[in-house]
Amino acid sequence: QVQLVESGGGLVQAGGSLRLSCAASGRPSSPYAMGWFRQAPGKEREFVAVMSWSTGNTLYVDSAKGRFTISRDNAKNAVYLQMNSLLPEDPAVYYCAAGPFGTSWRNFGSWGQGTQVTVSS
Repeated sequence: QVQLVESGGGLVQAGGSLRLSCAASGRPSSPYAMGWFRQAPGKEREFVAVMSWSTGNTLYVDSAKGRFTISRDNAKNAVYLQMNSLLPEDPAVYYCAAGPFGTSWRNFGSWGQGTQVTVSS
């Protein structure tokens, strides 16, 4: 089981940037990936980005392409989500998760507590 702790959320103006961090500890099942998901009030949890820990392959939701970048630091066992050009539709609680490479949140077995991202217009 992997323990995940997110940080870096906050309030930012539209067009601004935030960098989310996720520190992982414990032993993940292999093969595995680290992903970011988000959930806005009244909406279903949504895939944002995922990175394979072994290959570095990435996937993004269409709305994040060109604006968000997922990256990792192997030495720190950490994954990051750099979010640029934030839009009014981006606010949500953002969750870090560990699981098999893919986009379905239902397949990810380990989750962080979430970090709130708020965008002011």
